[in-house]
Amino acid sequence: MTAPCEVASFDAFYRTENRRLLRFFGKRVGWDAAPDLVQDAFTRVLRSGSFERLDNPSAYLTRTARNLLVERSRRRMREQNVMFPLDDGRDAPVAPEQTWQIEAADLRRAYWQSLREMPQRTRRIFLMHRLRQMTYTEIAEKFRISNQGVEYHMMRALAQCRVAVAGMSATKLN
Repeated sequence: MTAPCEVASFDAFYRTENRRLLRFFGKRVGWDAAPDLVQDAFTRVLRSGSFERLDNPSAYLTRTARNLLVERSRRRMREQNVMFPLDDGRDAPVAPEQTWQIEAADLRRAYWQSLREMPQRTRRIFLMHRLRQMTYTEIAEKFRISNQGVEYHMMRALAQCRVAVAGMSATKLN
């Protein structure tokens, strides 16, 4: 319990500082919220239990009022932060499809360039096998060459394609 003289001195302190503190809060947070903050400030000073020992209770009250403003500001900032739940469908990492499309187009260009540079017979054999899905035997009969001849032209075409793709990769690294 508080002593009667402590209550009497706090009552006088309250009457003296009330208007000043009301103006202090009114200018900073508005006149609607000011009375509640004044009440909180005085309550904190009284509950601290050190009112009688304070050399400058007015300064202590002002510091308490400023702390209340800081707490109020932090509380409002926390309340303004809105957390949205993670939506796996929306927030999932997206594959770089545009990059893949560009790389695929570059690869197609490199293949077509290598095809244009192949000798005509090698190019025709390669396309018959890869696009028309003809067997080596069918191609050999059409060109009247052996299966080993078809293999030779296919290895030559594949080697040229590998060189074109390797050249494309080397230019991307630079």
